[in-house]
Amino acid sequence: MFSLLDGLWKYAFSKMEFHVLILGIDKSGKTTLLEKLKSQYSNLEGLPPDRIVPTVGLNIGRIEVSNTKLAFWDLGGQLALRSIWEKYYDEAHAVIYVVDAACPSRFEDSKSALEKALRHEDLQGAPVLILANKQDLEEAVSTDELAQYLDINKLDGRDFKFQAVSAFDGSGIKEGVNWLVDAMQRSKRTETLTLRAGSNVV
Repeated sequence: MFSLLDGLWKYAFSKMEFHVLILGIDKSGKTTLLEKLKSQYSNLEGLPPDRIVPTVGLNIGRIEVSNTKLAFWDLGGQLALRSIWEKYYDEAHAVIYVVDAACPSRFEDSKSALEKALRHEDLQGAPVLILANKQDLEEAVSTDELAQYLDINKLDGRDFKFQAVSAFDGSGIKEGVNWLVDAMQRSKRTETLTLRAGSNVV
């Protein structure tokens, strides 16, 4: 009986599309990450890093991971654009927050933007994958150092993970995404969004 229920549960989630926000301050590597996700999980070749320009507004990308559909919303991180982030919170199942781990001088700004986002009532309970990006650079700090600085434990009891990645060469990205899919599947927020929508099953 358990295996049957487990199978039905997995089937339901295999047909669901999760909406994931990609947030972070400008120049942290969000769009480079999205392009790398496309190339790692689909037949689409992402833009090379030297052709990526700062996001003004929104970039959207879709991939499939273990029969689960993911829609990524990459939002511009410039100070003047961060006010639009909250317009997308209500429908997001989870957040990927990208930090330039090679630029400690901007950690304070990054921490402030993260805290503001996670305090918003429309993001309550959303799992958060925090990426210590640009690990291909020698000066990048480790996830332990970044975690100590951001001190996310003070915010609430939500599910979160720090992952060292390089959006440039793709290292660490799949490990982070696999964790995020699992976190969304067991999240109470997913249950809430599914019930509210009636059904996301297609």
